[in-house]
Amino acid sequence: MAEAATKGEYRSGHDPRTLRDALGCFATGVTVVTALDEKGGPAGLTVNSFTSVSLEPPLLLVCIHKQAATAEALVGAGNFAINVLQTGQQPASITFSTRGEDRFGCTPWSRGESGAPILGDSLCVFECERFAVYDGGDHHILVGQVVKASFDAGLDPLLFFRGKYRRLHFD
Repeated sequence: MAEAATKGEYRSGHDPRTLRDALGCFATGVTVVTALDEKGGPAGLTVNSFTSVSLEPPLLLVCIHKQAATAEALVGAGNFAINVLQTGQQPASITFSTRGEDRFGCTPWSRGESGAPILGDSLCVFECERFAVYDGGDHHILVGQVVKASFDAGLDPLLFFRGKYRRLHFD
């Protein structure tokens, strides 16, 4: 019996697109990481590489592509926020992933307790102090210590799976 055409395989040295397709099989939430740049202006970027690291101390990490326009501002900031997006924030996710966009011009935001931009109506916001930055190949691994977390349990997460935005489906 022939294998289904939907199966794929990546091996070291193969096309990176195949690896990206394999990684896309892991459904992720969508976040926007925000901070103030050296001039005090808001900077932000859509990121789906986000995870909890430790509860004691409370640590989170995000991975920032080194070539991102806002990479220097995000990894250099003493404080930053991770805004976990909800289903109604897909336009913000797209805006913050597009180069040249006025990312904060059409997205409601305010300053958090540490000054980092907080996107309005987010599912959850983690306000962090920079704990460490590590080299991660073509990405920076930014680790933050959570100083405040706020969330709205009545909202559903915006998800990303196999290159498309998704929503939870309840039976």
